[in-house]
Amino acid sequence: MWPELQRWRGIVLIAVAVVATVWLAVGNQLVLYIHPRYIVFTVVMAVLAIGFVVAAVVGRPHHDPVDEGRGRARLVTRSALAIAGVAAVAMLALPPATLTSATASQRDINSTTVGAQARSVESAASGSDSAFAAYTVLDWQSLLRQTSDLAFYDSKPVDVIGFITPDEDDPQNVFYVSRFVVTCCAVDAQPTGIPVYQQNWADTFSVDEWVRVTGEFTTNPSAQSRQSIALSPTTIDIVEQPSEPYLF
Repeated sequence: MWPELQRWRGIVLIAVAVVATVWLAVGNQLVLYIHPRYIVFTVVMAVLAIGFVVAAVVGRPHHDPVDEGRGRARLVTRSALAIAGVAAVAMLALPPATLTSATASQRDINSTTVGAQARSVESAASGSDSAFAAYTVLDWQSLLRQTSDLAFYDSKPVDVIGFITPDEDDPQNVFYVSRFVVTCCAVDAQPTGIPVYQQNWADTFSVDEWVRVTGEFTTNPSAQSRQSIALSPTTIDIVEQPSEPYLF
């Protein structure tokens, strides 16, 4: 039985991975792992892989059992198969989840310029309130990287959605309303966000909680935070995680 399982393990694991991919796509969850532009390609490749698996099952010739060897080599083989099996089952059994503030902290929020469609100061200077209402945290962060002139932000209303990531310098009073920006897949996701000053925010909100924040930018009252400008919130409301939590 074991030699027979050894011969089929590759096909079985490929089949599980392919089924998991299609399952995620049907449930609109594949977007948690890859950029939407690659979903159609991924699903097509998965369907083709299913065809190859079926062909392999139908056309696979029978072989007599072979000696796998003993001792350490056999132990390594069994361990590798067990680990691969657990990983494959986990793809189907565990619910997909978005990246969190823990990942944002590891990747250093706002450490790189992200987003090819980032807003420019010139285009935002004459924007209307309705235009600003559509700005994401990426749009605002791209502007904050370009200018810290408070006069530029005067009378520009902010209305953004993101998850809470504590500011490392003043986690008691400042948090980032954050999102991940994905270029290809979750592996290359870069965290971006705008600082929000709210004294003792943790008394009301939790880390990783999704919130909608409205307000305007002002001088950051925090003496510990390195962010010179922060969002002074008018409202902070808890919201559901968006169906597409990442920005692209």
